[in-house]
Amino acid sequence: MTVSPHNDALQVVVITGASDGIGAEMARQLAQRHGAGLALVLAARSLAGLQSTAEHCQGLGAQCLVVVTDVSVQDQCRALIAQAVEHFGHIDTLVNNAGVSAQALLQDVAADDLQWYERLMQINLWGSVWCTHAALPYLKARKGRIVAVSSLAGLIGVPGRTAYSASKFAMTGFFEALRAELVHAGVSVTVAYPGVVLTQIRYHGYNAKGERAGHSGLREDGAMAVGHCVRLIVTGMQDRQREVVMTTTGKIGRFLKLIAPGLVERMAMNALKDEVKPR
Repeated sequence: MTVSPHNDALQVVVITGASDGIGAEMARQLAQRHGAGLALVLAARSLAGLQSTAEHCQGLGAQCLVVVTDVSVQDQCRALIAQAVEHFGHIDTLVNNAGVSAQALLQDVAADDLQWYERLMQINLWGSVWCTHAALPYLKARKGRIVAVSSLAGLIGVPGRTAYSASKFAMTGFFEALRAELVHAGVSVTVAYPGVVLTQIRYHGYNAKGERAGHSGLREDGAMAVGHCVRLIVTGMQDRQREVVMTTTGKIGRFLKLIAPGLVERMAMNALKDEVKPR
């Protein structure tokens, strides 16, 4: 598809982690809504996954630029934003969605294996920081939107997910502070807090040795369909909502934390499968 790099009417949306899961579904839903008025910049490590997402979105009329990106590398984050601007001329929305999960009790992680905690933080936190920093001048010029896909584990600490919760709590703090900084710039910051969603993120995440887990340590009965999760995020983004907390448990839990923290800890423990609970 021939693309004009200077079409100011195009809504240009950069999505990290767009090869599968929430990121790919967000691209598809946005393409379904906006068609030819949309340009998507799709970033992830998997070229095949990105190409599949792009083909679907192009079939709906959207223009697409695929940029293979590892968000744990600062130079690649900056290159992603630079290519988006070079190709389309501007950026209206940045969706920081790329992330990795982890399931491990701290007591089960050997001292020599703690380096994967740093790796997870680089992906979940620093990837978002680096992409946002690079995109910020362009977003301010368009009074655009920033979306950060966090997790309920970024509001409530979940046992067995110390590394993951730490990275998501850090995201929450960063984007809350940034939202306050951008009030007068006209740039909205929406933080989304999904609960358990039917994607493969937990299966692809780390275990105690920093290897691919291959299974989920969370109970998944009643897990949210990815399509429903993304519809909530897209609505929150378009309405410039501050937060999108998706489940009743999440909404209640964040307030119970203030008055009954022990109850919230028990609720979090009950979200784990029996075989991964601490003993």
